[in-house]
Amino acid sequence: MSDDPEPGVLVLAGTPIGNPADAPPRLAAELAAADVVAAEDTRRLRRLCAALDVPPPARALSYFEANEVARTRELLEELERGARVLLVTDAGMPSVSDPGYRLVAAAVEAGVRVTAVPGPSAVLTALAVSGLPADRFCFEGFLPRKAGERARRLAELAAEPRTLLFFEAPHRLAAALADLATAFGADRPAAVCRELTKTYEEVRRGPLGELAEWAAGDVRGEITLVVAGAPPAAPGDVDDAALAERVAARVEAGEDRKAALAAVAKEAGVPKKQVYAAVLAARAVDDDAEGSEPPH
Repeated sequence: MSDDPEPGVLVLAGTPIGNPADAPPRLAAELAAADVVAAEDTRRLRRLCAALDVPPPARALSYFEANEVARTRELLEELERGARVLLVTDAGMPSVSDPGYRLVAAAVEAGVRVTAVPGPSAVLTALAVSGLPADRFCFEGFLPRKAGERARRLAELAAEPRTLLFFEAPHRLAAALADLATAFGADRPAAVCRELTKTYEEVRRGPLGELAEWAAGDVRGEITLVVAGAPPAAPGDVDDAALAERVAARVEAGEDRKAALAAVAKEAGVPKKQVYAAVLAARAVDDDAEGSEPPH
């Protein structure tokens, strides 16, 4: 008979995304039962415990992006010694654009049981209230901060048929929506979901171009973007000008021209020669426009 302790259990707990009353009923019990609580922000953890009328945990450790690697090893040792470790983040579900993935992967690799206390999700809440198709969707997290990287990523997603969801910081919202309008088309339907479940909750729906103009003002709070997927292109109904614009956007973002032609052809479901012809036609139009300008 082995003297080694039975491995513990890792509990991923969803926390309210705004309204403390949305906390799952099991959360208070798990906070009280945990040997160790790993929290993205221990100050927020204390506020959460106060809102739930639960005593602060006897042992709470910070677990955030900067210390995630080192703290994962420490928490895994606790789990292997038989501890019940509860992981919470500032809002929503751990591992979903929040710390947690490394610890879950390490626990699974070590044969430690992983379970969850399901709770509120900004992703699913925004999808549900957006008014956009919810039968098939994909979550992209935060877009790249740098404009070139963001443009490249959006060019890759332009033909995605599923509804797309993004997180975005308020100070980057206007730039992100402008880039989305450029890559997806200004008429693509979307919704900006702001401060979900909080006092000043707002869901603004409309075409990307209009939302980009609105966001040029002062927009604050936690933001989730929901964008309709690309509409299916009917055979023979592919706009050559749009093909040329998509190639130009990819090239401007730093992609090789030949690769951009191939990628756009694949996305649009048309032959590469059609895309090439569209690019040549657009170039000829630009040359004609330049040649028609009066001399200075």
